[in-house]
Amino acid sequence: MSPTSTSKTNQDYAQDYWYFIAAVVGLFLVIRVVNFIQNWSRLRRSKTHSVQFPTKPTTRFWQIWATVTAVIREISYPQLYVPIRYLSWMTPPPMGRILVLIVYWSVIIYMMAQDVIRESYSKEQIGYRNAWVTVTQVPLIYLLASKTNIIALITGTSYERLNWLHRWVARTMFITATVHGAYFWAYWVESDIVNMELSMMPIVVYGIGAWFILLWMTVSSFKPFRSMAYEFFLIQHILSAVMFLWTVYVHVPKKARHNVWFSIAALCFDRAFRLGLLFWQNIKLRPVRSDCEGGKRFGHQTQLSPVGDTITVLTIKDVHFKWRAGQHLYLWLPKVSPFEVHPYTIASPHQMPETCICNSIQLVVRSHSGFSKRLNQFAKKQKESGKKESLTALVVGPYGNPPRWDIFETLVLISASTGASFTLPILESVLCSKAASCTKRVDFMLAAKQGEEVGFYRERLHEAMEQAKSVGIELSVHIAVTGNGQLEALAAVSFPPSSASSTTHEKKVLEEEVRAAANTEGIIQPLMGASRIRLSDAGSELHMHYLGMRPDVSKFITGAVEATGGETGVVVCGGPSLVAKVRTSVAKLSDERGVHKGTGAQGISLFAEEYAF
Repeated sequence: MSPTSTSKTNQDYAQDYWYFIAAVVGLFLVIRVVNFIQNWSRLRRSKTHSVQFPTKPTTRFWQIWATVTAVIREISYPQLYVPIRYLSWMTPPPMGRILVLIVYWSVIIYMMAQDVIRESYSKEQIGYRNAWVTVTQVPLIYLLASKTNIIALITGTSYERLNWLHRWVARTMFITATVHGAYFWAYWVESDIVNMELSMMPIVVYGIGAWFILLWMTVSSFKPFRSMAYEFFLIQHILSAVMFLWTVYVHVPKKARHNVWFSIAALCFDRAFRLGLLFWQNIKLRPVRSDCEGGKRFGHQTQLSPVGDTITVLTIKDVHFKWRAGQHLYLWLPKVSPFEVHPYTIASPHQMPETCICNSIQLVVRSHSGFSKRLNQFAKKQKESGKKESLTALVVGPYGNPPRWDIFETLVLISASTGASFTLPILESVLCSKAASCTKRVDFMLAAKQGEEVGFYRERLHEAMEQAKSVGIELSVHIAVTGNGQLEALAAVSFPPSSASSTTHEKKVLEEEVRAAANTEGIIQPLMGASRIRLSDAGSELHMHYLGMRPDVSKFITGAVEATGGETGVVVCGGPSLVAKVRTSVAKLSDERGVHKGTGAQGISLFAEEYAF
């Protein structure tokens, strides 16, 4: 086979690769459109009260669509968790992501191997084939890494939910690059021209340099290294990505450089858009000042409130962009850390109408190390000194494209610790919505090791229960404090004054029973396979239950699903172990009930948000 025809074949495979990517993106766009029509139909039926359960499929097409969706969910949700300390980072992705990777790897292997395993192909020609397979993947990596992500925009997801694919495509590209270099090196050794290639062909040296940069980026992207010093990882990763593009540009021939230019365009557009958003959201030429003194010309007035040693609550004023429950923004506090920008979930519900100029949002930051620890220490120093000094914060966002939460008849919201910053705004947005909603019941669970982590959310949960009564939504709240002696610490937190339904006497009774449950076992009764504190009549009326040990998440979900007549939405936000447990439980429950397979059981949709580096 002539070199010209080989080159033409390689370019054709590279072109077919992007046809494949476009077809997959187009498929997800079709799925998005169909789901949008289904959600619109549900909300319309709910508004007209034409059926008892608006989330049930009513036509043959929607029944088939629901069955296919249920089968895909059951296959894609399960996840195996590795509980071994220091090895939990080796937990494999959920089954759905594994299947996506298998499809992607099949395409890559086909491109690498098709027609090359025959005598007419030399080692050098196989190396060229893998060179094209490698360089054609470069733009996809930079597209998936962008926060201004065209793929996410089309498919209806968000950049952070595609980041896992960015890492795995990069690892796949490292393998194809290694195969590319290995075949060339074997050919040079066989022909005894290694020294000549290195001395006379500068592009070879740049190619080796690009491979070592890619090796470093691949190794450093594994979770143990990212967790050591995430800020350092982020800075060096960006610099390495820029250096990699330069070395690849010098290494590849002109006919392949369009891949590099495509990647540069994606990188520059993303950075330019984010910079423009930073200026637009944080610089006001004519700030509007009001009695609450929220308006600033530069940045946003921010107040810090430490909650013990583990949590810092930030209140950011004068924010005039809309957001939805489940979205996040990037926070920059120059006085605390001049060179660090971090993402945090917006812990308050959507923007309410008729608010003043200092319309505020809240962020809840749990102290780990680095920036979050320094932030908590800074807030405690301010509190101890008696200063009420406010900081200037710069924000960029909101980011994320969470689904509609009001299209499910029952919502099951599960969170661990500050994961409630994700689930609680969802609850509040459903309760405060004035539009038509399918939601009739919400089951809320919050688990934490320390009582102080729960106290901040408990006051808002009491307000949510009062709001649920007024709008006719059944709300049940379960709070689990798993640390030794921490349940008693929770009782010491003052009750919210907005809970008008509880008298002073009832509050004292609740506090006494929580303290008693922390020290005795006489009033603990089984619930959800774990334990539940039997509260007073006032507590039972409010449907707020306290647990003194780790709850059985699977039974908690089962109870909610069995009590509903329509589709259930399960939302979980927490660490890898909790997310994996919920994923597997939902898949198992869906299979056992025969969802949309003629049993009459309705669908169970899962949305998982995992906080991890």
